[in-house]
Amino acid sequence: MNPTLVRWLQAPSIILLLIWMIVPLAMTLYFSTQRFNLLYPERTGFIGLSNYKFFWTDPSFMPALLNTLVLVGSVLTITVVLGLAVSLLIDREFKGRGIARVMLISPFFIMPTVSALVWKNMLMDPNNGLFAAFSNALGFTPVQWLQDMPLFSIIVMISWQWTPFAILIFMTSLQSQDQEQMEAAELDGASFFSKFYNLTIPHLARPISIVILIQMIFHLATFAEIFVTTSGGPGVQSTNLTYLIYIQSQQAFDVGVASAGGVFAIILANIVAIFLIRAVGKTLTV
Repeated sequence: MNPTLVRWLQAPSIILLLIWMIVPLAMTLYFSTQRFNLLYPERTGFIGLSNYKFFWTDPSFMPALLNTLVLVGSVLTITVVLGLAVSLLIDREFKGRGIARVMLISPFFIMPTVSALVWKNMLMDPNNGLFAAFSNALGFTPVQWLQDMPLFSIIVMISWQWTPFAILIFMTSLQSQDQEQMEAAELDGASFFSKFYNLTIPHLARPISIVILIQMIFHLATFAEIFVTTSGGPGVQSTNLTYLIYIQSQQAFDVGVASAGGVFAIILANIVAIFLIRAVGKTLTV
């Protein structure tokens, strides 16, 4: 087929994609330089970088930034490690393997809001939750999960939902691993850990990078679990950047400051993505 014709056929979809991405970004950049509070629509105008300074100097900013980094790093570590371990366990033949795979993957298809409600009301509730029942049965005082350990509780919720995603990617990738190499390594007397480090990890290098990148994008924008369970509290102990932007836009009605926070979140996401991909790439190729 004529290359010119191919480009013309591709042009409408590319143009539509660019409009879909560039227009919202351009509007966010524009509003981030404007004084634009919905409560005072008459007080609008260009104010330069004042919104960025206001967002940066907000007392809640640094705790929210730290919570965001801790949440993303913790969830990535838990999901990748658990995903690898479970994938290796179910990569061998055993009775009921198909059912086990379906059950392990199913939590990923639950809506985040529903998942958060289940954890909040059925598991972590200090009065009627399942964890409280276990604590009472063992003679311990039930833990106030969302009050005493809010960020840890949210990390547990998100890790539970996203570990199946890692399992699915790793389990699929293990199906294409060269079994002849594994058999040759076994004949040479290689241990499980030697085969895992020298054969399995290099084979899963690209899937691991994909899992980290995709999850990082989603976890930087975590909102539903925080909104449903802790509302960013107590205080700002579980507030992340996404929830802080929500507070500025939907509670303070300050579109300008919220847009500045959105621009900062985009910059942070790109910095973290570049750092993680390079770090993981170097580690897995050593």
